[in-house]
Amino acid sequence: MTSRSFTRVAVAGIVAATGLAIAAGPASAHPKPPKPPVTVPVRLVSINDFHGNLEPPTGSSGVIVNESGVSVPAGGAAYMATHLKSLVNEDSAIVAAGDLIGATPLISAAYHDEPTVELLGTLGLKVSSVGNHEFDEGITELRRIQNGGCHPVDGCSPAGLWKGAKYEYLGANVLKESDDRYALPPVAIKKINGVKVGFVGLVTQTTPSIVSASGIAGLKFAEEVASGNRAAALLRRAGVKAIVVLVHEGDSVAPNQSPDACPVTPGAGTRIAQGLSPDVDLVIMGHSHQAYICKTKDPAGQDRVYTQGSSFGRVLTSVDFNVDKKTGEVVRSSVVADNHVVTRDVIADPATTQFVQTWKDRVSTVANKQVGQITTDITRVAGPSGETALGDLIADAQLEAAKTGGNAEIALMNPGGVRTDLTYAQSGSEGNGVVTYGEAFAVQPFNNLVQVVTLTGAQLDALLEQQWQNGGATVKILQPSASLKYTMNLSQPIGSRVSGITINGTPVTDAQSIRVAANNFLVGGGDGFSVFTQGTDLWSGPLDIDAFVTYLGAHTPTAPPVVNRITVAG
Repeated sequence: MTSRSFTRVAVAGIVAATGLAIAAGPASAHPKPPKPPVTVPVRLVSINDFHGNLEPPTGSSGVIVNESGVSVPAGGAAYMATHLKSLVNEDSAIVAAGDLIGATPLISAAYHDEPTVELLGTLGLKVSSVGNHEFDEGITELRRIQNGGCHPVDGCSPAGLWKGAKYEYLGANVLKESDDRYALPPVAIKKINGVKVGFVGLVTQTTPSIVSASGIAGLKFAEEVASGNRAAALLRRAGVKAIVVLVHEGDSVAPNQSPDACPVTPGAGTRIAQGLSPDVDLVIMGHSHQAYICKTKDPAGQDRVYTQGSSFGRVLTSVDFNVDKKTGEVVRSSVVADNHVVTRDVIADPATTQFVQTWKDRVSTVANKQVGQITTDITRVAGPSGETALGDLIADAQLEAAKTGGNAEIALMNPGGVRTDLTYAQSGSEGNGVVTYGEAFAVQPFNNLVQVVTLTGAQLDALLEQQWQNGGATVKILQPSASLKYTMNLSQPIGSRVSGITINGTPVTDAQSIRVAANNFLVGGGDGFSVFTQGTDLWSGPLDIDAFVTYLGAHTPTAPPVVNRITVAG
């Protein structure tokens, strides 16, 4: 739908629903003092970056610092449902800021996240921006999730024909590459407590660098502020004055701060919150998995609140405000936000508990299968270089999977693709040290292919220099296989920090050809590693999860690798 036709339909709907009347009378010689505006209360309760965590998340992903500065267990759909019931009333609507699906545990991912989407709709979610992970399986699959129909390859889930999401996905900066038209609806209008509230959905413009090329094929991701302003103008032309932006982008915060605290470290989130037009009253964020409640000035100097609610269902954000019933405008001074930790000291919602158990039973045969054993925790805790034991282990697994057929000599793993730790303590009844398929899948949930390309030694050096991006503000240390070693010197300028590269102990020369294994996300230039796209002689191998599972089975019991592949000089 074009912006012009959207506006015409929206205006027609408002006129039909409410009618319009204009009355005029004689001016009084003694005008009465203006009456205070009649306002109605509205509450929004928001979720972001849920990532299909139907069961309570474990490890560091399952705790959060509360308002008292204490780390507490948090998250789990049944507990979230209970907290939602205490926050939502007739004045409320539940909204979201993306990454509700994608990078999900097996209980959801095995069925293309239909269980998560069904539950969120049942809990009352009305509208969400897309996140980058909503594109993991491409726009066609996202439209199937939105509109219904069984998966074209895997068919219907055990629940039968998929009926589609009960909530709307929005993407005002997601455009068709062919003609710059909207690929998704840019806005939605919801009536809450008798007043109309307009929602604009946005996703980080960096999506092409953090999603596989196949996931964003045929799409463009425009700059967020300009796109948000165009969409807000659509709502204004449709007569909607109360406008909320749901944006899958955010900032970082200091460790261990209260979920209600500010400041943030200014980044893309602050840029968006400050840059959006004065038409926008409130900004609800996601993507950075942080919790904060902040306030800034819009371009007209008015206060504007912007928020984010952590990740994995550990925090729900409530935002209360009043809307002038006559003008439809938000009374900015009335906006109050609060981040509520989804604690597990409440009674789990029975209906949600049963729903989760049903899907857990459906996937249990696969999820509970033992694939290996570990001698102790293997974690994502980084050493001084940024190298981690679990990242190294995955790189070793991908190298082993890509030697036969791909002739791989080294492997590199992106740290953002390592989603959780492998813990020694049993998570169910499998026993200490046992790794199940479900636990391995939680570490590697993307179903990326292991691929191999040929790079020169000079290109490998340039690739490793790309670990420092945006003038060093962004650091993404690629996790190396045991065959690759080098030195990094952070006192040197960016572009000259890597030296002494060796493969199996032999120094690398600029001209030599090297077969490098990585997942297809990296090979496609993901995470800003554009040098990968210069590679030649592409070979595609198994899924990354299959490579990981096979490696664990072949090397059981598996001990954490020694984190010594990258040497820090000085």
